[in-house]
Amino acid sequence: MSSLERISITLPGELAQAFSDQCDKKGYTNRSEAIRDLIRDSLVQEEWCTPGAHVAATLTLVYDHHTRLLGKKLTDVQHEHEELIVSTLHVHLDHHNCLEVIVLRGEAGKVQRLAEKLRTFRGVKYSQICLATDGAALR
Repeated sequence: MSSLERISITLPGELAQAFSDQCDKKGYTNRSEAIRDLIRDSLVQEEWCTPGAHVAATLTLVYDHHTRLLGKKLTDVQHEHEELIVSTLHVHLDHHNCLEVIVLRGEAGKVQRLAEKLRTFRGVKYSQICLATDGAALR
């Protein structure tokens, strides 16, 4: 493990108390752990701002599988971008709705464009991308 460096910050009392309360509610054993997570989240967000950065993500889609040709369109686009797709999970929610989770890995710009393309099809009711990292930039 790398060496630890101590830093200090100054916060208004109400903000510090609200942060401590939030840490307790989320189960952090100390505020340092929570701050490390916030910093890592910020670094991942910054990583995604660089289109050529190598990243990971999950894309969640909920769609009506009865929409004409939607299943075929989604599958065709995924096959066209097989270099970005690590895995998919398909769940039948009910008679009309399916949930699909697609694990993606590749250049940030390409991953983002694929997610945007898949969400635009008629019949897709919900789409959410969860930005992640391949971990190489995190310490």
